[in-house]
Amino acid sequence: MFFSEVDQYFMRRAVGLAARARGRTSPNPMVGAIIVNSNRIVGEGYHKKAGTPHAEPQAVNQAGSYTHGATMYVTLEPCCHWGKTPPCTDMIIQSEINKIFVAIEDPNPIVAGKGIKQIRQAGIEVEVGLCHNEAYQLNEIFIKNMVMKQPFVILKAATSLDGKIATVTGESKWITSSAARQKGHQLRGTVDAILVGIGTILEDNPSLTTRLPNQDSQDPIRIIVDSFCRTPTKAKIFNTESDAKVIVATTQFAPKIRIEELRSAGAEILITNSNEKRVCLKSLMNQLMELDITSVLIEGGSEIHSSALHTGIVDKVIFFIAPKLIGGRNAPGAIGGSGIANLSEAIGIHNWEFKKIGEDLLVEGYLN
Repeated sequence: MFFSEVDQYFMRRAVGLAARARGRTSPNPMVGAIIVNSNRIVGEGYHKKAGTPHAEPQAVNQAGSYTHGATMYVTLEPCCHWGKTPPCTDMIIQSEINKIFVAIEDPNPIVAGKGIKQIRQAGIEVEVGLCHNEAYQLNEIFIKNMVMKQPFVILKAATSLDGKIATVTGESKWITSSAARQKGHQLRGTVDAILVGIGTILEDNPSLTTRLPNQDSQDPIRIIVDSFCRTPTKAKIFNTESDAKVIVATTQFAPKIRIEELRSAGAEILITNSNEKRVCLKSLMNQLMELDITSVLIEGGSEIHSSALHTGIVDKVIFFIAPKLIGGRNAPGAIGGSGIANLSEAIGIHNWEFKKIGEDLLVEGYLN
């Protein structure tokens, strides 16, 4: 379907509005809406946080009487059901808007085309698909949650040009530049949880918080994959400077006394199914979704990266690559495990793109 440059401009503006709330709307989607009358924006809004007004009523209220005969551009199909807020379709119909452009249909089965149908039945023209790709990527987390009932999983790594994440002595601070590290902290602020393996806790003792200068940042839930509850109770993740929850994912093989010690330190314990006495990551993802954790950033070592990739839970990879050569046959690479025997077994990365971040290269793409 052909869409004019003017229509694309207004929808891209709506996508940009929606993106302002990145990392703040979970488990809801990010949505932006713009109302245009006589080629002039008369109202706009975006969903800022779960439980707050949706984008469409914000735009309608701002537009006032100028909604009569106007056109709305909205990044996601308007809802037609009661939740914490009233149905957006009712207000849109009452506003006497003449036409609506919807970027993508809502994958939530409660809506899933019903909102568009209701608006059309009221005599309002609806066109779907304007800036589809931009809107889809904007809400890739929400879409996977609705369709697969699983968290959206991002694997992030910082490597040298030859793929090393540390030297042979284990030194890893800092392979990438400060600009890349700041970008990594921004990424932490957009997800519900950050996940590492016990090896990272024992070797690096990270705090796993979001540290951004002069910005209102939020810390993700900290998740430790620790099959035998070896996490020290004095680890930095139990610091008092962050209100973010700490979850230790473990197995039935963990000593009960260690489980209780970690509980006393403030951790929530999740007993997962196990594979060869190790935490089953697929089972863990199911449990996290039940806790309304919709997105997970894996920032661990080479072994947890390997497990995540070969278990099939990863949706997206983000690699920061520094223009350095570290070398060393025993220096760890980004992906551990036993490796593959044939190139045909390699995991393909699709729809990838790259850009320069400070002195480094950022490469991101999607798995099948």
